[in-house]
Amino acid sequence: MRVLPPGVRELRGYRRSWLGRDLAAGAVLTALLVPQGMAYAELAGLPAITGLYTSITCLLAYAVFGPSRILVLGPDSSLGPMIAATVLPLVAAGGDPERAVALASMLALLVGVVMVVAAWAGLGFVADLLSKPTMVGYINGLALTILIGQLPKLLGFSVDADGLLQEVAGFVRGVADGEVVPAAATVGIGGVVLVLVLQRWLPKVPAVLVMVVLAIAATTLFDLGSRGVGLVGELPQGFPPLTFPGVAWSDLGLLVGGALAIALVALADTISTASAFAERTGQEVRGNQEMSGIGAANIAAGLFQGFPVSTSASRTAVAERAGARSQLTGVTGAVLILLMILLLPGLFRNLPDAALAAVVVTAALSLADLPAMARLWRQRKVEFALSVAALAGVALLGVLPGIAIAVGLSILNVFRHAWLPYQTTLGLVDGVAGYHDVRSYPAARRLPGLVIYRFDAPLLFANAKTFRDEIRTLARSEPAPHWIVVAAEPVTDVDTTAADMLLDLDRLLDEHGQALVFAELKDPVRRKLERYGLTRVIEPRHFFPTVEAAVETFRARTGAEWTERVPATAPQGPAPPGVPPPRPPG
Repeated sequence: MRVLPPGVRELRGYRRSWLGRDLAAGAVLTALLVPQGMAYAELAGLPAITGLYTSITCLLAYAVFGPSRILVLGPDSSLGPMIAATVLPLVAAGGDPERAVALASMLALLVGVVMVVAAWAGLGFVADLLSKPTMVGYINGLALTILIGQLPKLLGFSVDADGLLQEVAGFVRGVADGEVVPAAATVGIGGVVLVLVLQRWLPKVPAVLVMVVLAIAATTLFDLGSRGVGLVGELPQGFPPLTFPGVAWSDLGLLVGGALAIALVALADTISTASAFAERTGQEVRGNQEMSGIGAANIAAGLFQGFPVSTSASRTAVAERAGARSQLTGVTGAVLILLMILLLPGLFRNLPDAALAAVVVTAALSLADLPAMARLWRQRKVEFALSVAALAGVALLGVLPGIAIAVGLSILNVFRHAWLPYQTTLGLVDGVAGYHDVRSYPAARRLPGLVIYRFDAPLLFANAKTFRDEIRTLARSEPAPHWIVVAAEPVTDVDTTAADMLLDLDRLLDEHGQALVFAELKDPVRRKLERYGLTRVIEPRHFFPTVEAAVETFRARTGAEWTERVPATAPQGPAPPGVPPPRPPG
């Protein structure tokens, strides 16, 4: 049976009553797509027109290959600095727009291929490599980088600098040297204030469109071009032909590295956005299909002088509020932009560059999430530190190193939890069924000669020494236990390094008349221990299905009775009946 693309399959369920809403939402969406597309293209170091080419192709491609009815793809403020960081170092000094466009288009193709291959391999889980704290730090660092980079353009001058600190110094120097263009600064700062006020008090009004229209009107009325205000100028008429970008083989190394980073950020952004909107529309998020849809959109953009794209939460929200019901909204937006390029290329001739900078600055302000940083500070200082480290990595080392740092910190945080997991001993709590953490219940009772120990992680090479050291510490405690029962329900895995450690630990305890006992081992873990040969060395009677069974067996053999919890420093008491006292642990 012929397999149809997800977007085509969605058409089967299309309702005629949706048509009017989709067309109207597409018209509203276009008002946001055009200025943002142009602004984000310049943020990426590319001609403004490429933002419109990109918007058209990615919207059409995702409408065919994307699984979501409502997600809107396009140029994104979070990807702009990453594209610039990848492409601009490869462009000769002085800049070559055609070479920059070719490199950006190849970057989009590579991002698309990475996405499609990852979807085919079922690698949607890689989005989880960016934990929430490090993603918050990365995004805040990105917002800071964008904001500082756009301030000179907002005030009508430019800065030639590499890195955040140099950009700050260049901006301060430019202001001190009188390079600010008053008319451009008025347009730029006024545009930022206008957009923020409208978004805050009149959220249904297309704030960006209103600002752009007023900026064009002011330029025409007061002839701001003659007052030193930079203008977008006439856009090229027509749509570019299907073209495979030509780049040198020597450029591919940096492009591939940038493509991997961009694909990771785009995927994480898309999955989170898709999940949020799927909850509202009742759709199910299909991670691998989303990867394929984004991949197809990037490939299409790359073949028509575009650059990498991602999902936009703000544009998706606009489409949803405007009544969008399907991807026909995006198709409508793409057609309207195409008609504008073909029939009205001079429409944005008098749009000030400072107005585009205002679009980017407001986008950067919306990216920043300082309340999330404050919440991390209140809730968990370690994750706050990870977030700050990711922010500093982006701000001080650059966008691409910053994403590498964010991923590395996320992985290290997972490793830290595995290396130093939570571990405790359990006791009997009056009136509460089962056995419970003595830290939460200090009055919990214990059995003389028995310790119930819980290790809340898989047993791996990274934490085998931690487990061993804690068991040896318990074995040396006073009064010395005869049985150490491992409540193993949280142990989801045991690797070969940990298995060898368990063998050595069992022999050491046996030498001192003590026993290592396991309770509640999961069946897959028990089978692994059998493969490793542990069940032939550790006595079979030292494996129990439940902690309760282990405790009752110990009580039956020793006659021990529950007592008040004995402090670890208490002197050793007499051995329970029938059990010889252990020799001093070595």
